[in-house]
Amino acid sequence: MILIIGGAYQGKLEYAKRKFGISEDDIFCCSRDKAEIDFGRRVILHLDEFVYACTAAGKDSRRYLAENRSRWENSIIILNDVSCGLVPMEPLDRAYREAVGRTAVYLGKEARSAVRVFAGLAKNLK
Repeated sequence: MILIIGGAYQGKLEYAKRKFGISEDDIFCCSRDKAEIDFGRRVILHLDEFVYACTAAGKDSRRYLAENRSRWENSIIILNDVSCGLVPMEPLDRAYREAVGRTAVYLGKEARSAVRVFAGLAKNLK
């Protein structure tokens, strides 16, 4: 798995498209209202939104990913870094922020390659 992380609107998807020849049909876009992933696509975009859906539903996103590891081990996973800025006041939002961090740590360990994209510039982390 290739993990691409960075802040919102920093060029993560554009980087993946350019580097790996990704088309729109290759992309599954996670949403905040669905704690499921279509592993049939090459790219899992906005995994942080999936983590929000899991957190809101009382599910552990890391456990879901671990149980389905064989289904995403050849994927490109794109995750927004939500760790910067003010700590949210709402308990759900704080739990979500923590869950995104813990999920990123898990995926970072599992990744064969990890890249951080900032201002459209890619930095290889692993």
